[in-house]
Amino acid sequence: MSRLLLGLIGALGFSVQALALEETPLEMTPLVDAQWLNEHLDQEELVVLDVRSSIDDGGDAESFAEARIPGSRYSSYTDDGWRETRDSVAGLMPEVSDLETLIGDLGIDNDSAVVIVPAGTGATDFGSAARVYWTLKVLGHDDVAILNGGFAGWEQQGFDVASGEPEPYDAAEFDATLREELIASTEDVEAARESQAQLVDARPADYFAGDNQSSAARVAGTIPGARSLPHQSHLNDQNGAYYLDVEGLQSRINAVELDSSERTIAFCNTGHWAATDWFVLSEVAGFDNIAMYDGSMAAWTLSDSRPVQLAREGIKQVRELLN
Repeated sequence: MSRLLLGLIGALGFSVQALALEETPLEMTPLVDAQWLNEHLDQEELVVLDVRSSIDDGGDAESFAEARIPGSRYSSYTDDGWRETRDSVAGLMPEVSDLETLIGDLGIDNDSAVVIVPAGTGATDFGSAARVYWTLKVLGHDDVAILNGGFAGWEQQGFDVASGEPEPYDAAEFDATLREELIASTEDVEAARESQAQLVDARPADYFAGDNQSSAARVAGTIPGARSLPHQSHLNDQNGAYYLDVEGLQSRINAVELDSSERTIAFCNTGHWAATDWFVLSEVAGFDNIAMYDGSMAAWTLSDSRPVQLAREGIKQVRELLN
């Protein structure tokens, strides 16, 4: 075989290999660390989405301009339309068309690999990233992850920080494919109570017991039969940055006797803390039939006739507690 032919074959093989590498999608787990993100920042399809807000003093657009992960984009979790109030219920998922516009305007299309960056300043702040993650999953987008430790962890570990005017980017077109099985309605929760499905309350223990009450819910208490898996139990403060406690997750699941094969619905007050429980159970622990009730106790307590359970008083109807 001539040297010319061998050279052509070699060049062709190299070209095919290079093309294959270019077409290989970015592979990431639902939870990525700062080292992994730093190594992949130059990937063309990667969008780093910073969702810091006032939650847990996480920051805002000004904070983002002062210090951010290089190349990242900003969207306020609390102010930019990731949740909305409808029919007196706070925290609901907006209309699909509105979310398509929100996501597309961030330069995210259906081929983007999205890493969501919370502030990393508290357990409630982690729920911001988990809720945006859940939203993207509901809309049919699988290439999404959360940065463990958030921006605080990124800084803590000494990776490069950008400042000044953020880099411009073009809007994109994002087309959703709705996964209704990931969203639980009030009717779904009522049916779950009849079928003995697993209801998981992500609120702190005092809310679960009925000793504390959110202003979003009409009365205190939990949905009868629910199990308590407080969202904050999943996060550890490591020198000022909050990281997900993956190693202790299985023991927490075992403590409340959850079965990963059973239908499970996570809830809280307005579908924020519940997003953390949904994320750790679905994406980390591998529960394959789990949804989130975004209306949560705000929606559940709208009806005077629905039951709630309190540790000291047992099961009561909403109207009994209002009188």
